[in-house]
Amino acid sequence: MFNITLYKLHMKNKKYVALFISIVSVSFAAIFIRSCVSEPLSIAFYRLLFTTLLVLPFVILNSKTRHELASLSPSMLIIMASIGLILAAHFSLWITSLEKTSIASSVILVTAHPFIVGPISHYFLKERLFRTNIIGIVLSVAGVIVLVLGNYRLETMTLEGNILAILGGVAAGFYILGGRKIRKSVSVVTYAFVVYSVGTLTLLVVCFLFGAPVYNLSLQDYQIIFLMAVVSGIFGHTLYNWSLRYIPASVASVALLGEPLGSTMLAFALPWIYEIPSYYTILGGGIILFGIYLTARDMAEQ
Repeated sequence: MFNITLYKLHMKNKKYVALFISIVSVSFAAIFIRSCVSEPLSIAFYRLLFTTLLVLPFVILNSKTRHELASLSPSMLIIMASIGLILAAHFSLWITSLEKTSIASSVILVTAHPFIVGPISHYFLKERLFRTNIIGIVLSVAGVIVLVLGNYRLETMTLEGNILAILGGVAAGFYILGGRKIRKSVSVVTYAFVVYSVGTLTLLVVCFLFGAPVYNLSLQDYQIIFLMAVVSGIFGHTLYNWSLRYIPASVASVALLGEPLGSTMLAFALPWIYEIPSYYTILGGGIILFGIYLTARDMAEQ
């Protein structure tokens, strides 16, 4: 009995340590992207391609993973492929938004998805939604309005970037919900390989459709994107996907609050970016982050 209790405590600590590492890792993503000069869709494609190639050895060298891949049902493959399409949409929208608005605004808006995840997980994943959560959802929406319209008054060109970030956040919300459902029955390597592979192929097609280059990027950009694949892809997204099996979708979603805070501080501290968030970004962002906290607070206790 004592050993079982220790094991449960170990697993509880392990999953939250993994979640913490993943959040710190994804906080660097916006910085890596801003440090590149290539087109956003090209960055999105290579980020996911490199991440897929990093996962591939774990598939080849693990017989259990190969067997699991071979035994996936057609319906499961379709669902996972759909999640891959959603991931491709998320990267396309969000990375493009970073070209058209500030890092702080983009990352705050793209992580505002708990007000989508909360209601959907309440109805479909049976993760109960409380009155506090509803207040959080309303506050999050109000914060989005303040941030987007306030910055639009200061600089009209930010509107497109902010809208793209919001749409990227919607895609991220569905990506988290899909991962939460599938990860209950599929291992993280199998899940990541299928989803990342489909996402990579989708982004390749998108690059061709929109004329974004898929070769002859600068050596420095290849190096930065590869580093982003290791840090934000493997230690960020993949570790995050692992934690989805053990953590409620609402908790996993609200944990991403750490990403906009980390990215904003890095964007301010690093001299080659040195980006100071506007008053409306700070005010609206603060409302959004508090609203997101309320959205998942009581659900985290389930």
